[in-house]
Amino acid sequence: MDIKKYLQTKKIQVEQALEQNMFKAEGLLAGHMESMRYSLFAGGKRVRPILCIATAEALGGNAEPVLPMACAFDCIHTYSLIHDDLPAMDNDDLRRGKLTCHKVFGEAEAILAGDGLLTYGFELLARPDNTSLPPNDRLKIIHLVARAIGSLGMVGGQALDMASEGKTIPFETLRYLHSCKTGALITAAVQTGAILGQASTKQYQAMTSYGENIGLAFQIKDDLLNIEATTEQLGKAAGSDAVLEKATYPAFFGVEETRKKAKQAIANAISALDIFDHKSDPLRELAKYIYERSK
Repeated sequence: MDIKKYLQTKKIQVEQALEQNMFKAEGLLAGHMESMRYSLFAGGKRVRPILCIATAEALGGNAEPVLPMACAFDCIHTYSLIHDDLPAMDNDDLRRGKLTCHKVFGEAEAILAGDGLLTYGFELLARPDNTSLPPNDRLKIIHLVARAIGSLGMVGGQALDMASEGKTIPFETLRYLHSCKTGALITAAVQTGAILGQASTKQYQAMTSYGENIGLAFQIKDDLLNIEATTEQLGKAAGSDAVLEKATYPAFFGVEETRKKAKQAIANAISALDIFDHKSDPLRELAKYIYERSK
């Protein structure tokens, strides 16, 4: 299959759904809504919502009822990027080739834009008009997403990432950091798609393994790109990991060994899909794309 064509088709679906559901920049809160929209529609790849949709489809579901919940993952992901870019965090001026939210709207409004997107993500997950999803499944999804992005997930990973700057940490800590900072939300997107697709216990476990491995591979590839890609390719400052003395896979193992570890994580992800038929081919190709991407 043509994964680039698939990704483009799904990205259009996700962006149409985001536009349909997202607040308009109007009324007394127009400025606040505009800051949220600025980052949300700044040109992301929409990998997380696409993973959610592709997982549901692999299990025989269809994209339409999944879309609002899938969109929640990009709202939550964008919130994390806005806060990650703040002066108190990684202090980045560029994101996706554009000025970061705080550079355009100021630091205070950027914090509020991130807060607004995080909260709106949960509003999408909890929408009462989605009557196709049993209440217990909805609660399960809300719980797993909250756990994935909280102190035992993405937020904790970011805290550990900052605490590890300029320090020598054990490899086990680095792997845990990556699994929390990047892998947890990616895994949650896959798990949500599995629940929406009515996965059996065995299928859910397989999809979880897939999500954990591509989440790890995604962050390892980000580590490599930070070294090897240009600022123009990345849309953000290249080489920033070295400047901030961050703990990364290349810093531990060197570039070539890091590539091997990323490839192994992708192989593990694809192997986890062995129990599924051709409907999971987009997930297999997505795994390869995560390794082969140039930004």
